[in-house]
Amino acid sequence: MTSQDSLKVILPKFIKNLEDKGRSPSTILAYRADLEQLINFLAKNNKSVPTEITQSDIEAFRDSLATEKYTPKSVSRKLNAIKTFFRWLMSSGFIHSNPAENVSHPKLTMAMPKFLSSLEYRALRDVARTDIRISTIVELFLQTGLRISEVANLKLEDISANQITVKAYAAQPQRTVPLNRSAREALDNYLRQRPKTDSPFVFVSKSGKPLAVRNIRAAIDRYMQKADIPRYSVNDLRTTFVVENLKAGVDLILISQVSGHKRISTTERYLKLAGIKEPGKKQQLAEL
Repeated sequence: MTSQDSLKVILPKFIKNLEDKGRSPSTILAYRADLEQLINFLAKNNKSVPTEITQSDIEAFRDSLATEKYTPKSVSRKLNAIKTFFRWLMSSGFIHSNPAENVSHPKLTMAMPKFLSSLEYRALRDVARTDIRISTIVELFLQTGLRISEVANLKLEDISANQITVKAYAAQPQRTVPLNRSAREALDNYLRQRPKTDSPFVFVSKSGKPLAVRNIRAAIDRYMQKADIPRYSVNDLRTTFVVENLKAGVDLILISQVSGHKRISTTERYLKLAGIKEPGKKQQLAEL
């Protein structure tokens, strides 16, 4: 490849680089879509070669997204993909100056995370009680703080008597998550009734196929509607886990490690949400 190759020709090389670095499939898919959108925009202005692109071109693309009603968060995410792409173009010798480097992000108004009250998550438990698979998933979110992708990818071999092993993926290192009594009982009850299948995944459909993230999200959204708490989402169950453990005086470092936060500062942000000034020192997770 040369510096005169078009962005469209170069893009697959960049995608291959992301794959070689072990970036998650969802990240790669998003980067490809965002960069194809940029390339199509530039093509309309008769620009296709990396050396032709200026900072003004990228800013024009950013501003066009705003007029198309993309949220500031979505625009910022697309800019992150573009900035990563142009850094790679520069390090790979396709360009000698980076037109994306000084492109500013739109101002973001960060919404405070939401968490369920004890009455609300008990209501969710009640309406999901007859669906053993989803009720078990709800219990795992509340008792372990797992991410939705981690629940979907959980395998039978990852579960032991008193803990779950979350295997390394993307930029996340392997970690262990304690199982308290409620989580263990919910899992045991579900596994006794789990459809017979050779699938290694814990949560499967009636036909034995792994339960996809979108299926889990849709099911929990449906039960939140039934529980009359439609303003919440799956991610708010994970926030609830963090907040309730902070309120219970659990050690901040333990919560951070179990949650898979890369930095302790990420966990510290939840102190204000929980109404806690000083974190506790308990070395055992709370049982919600």
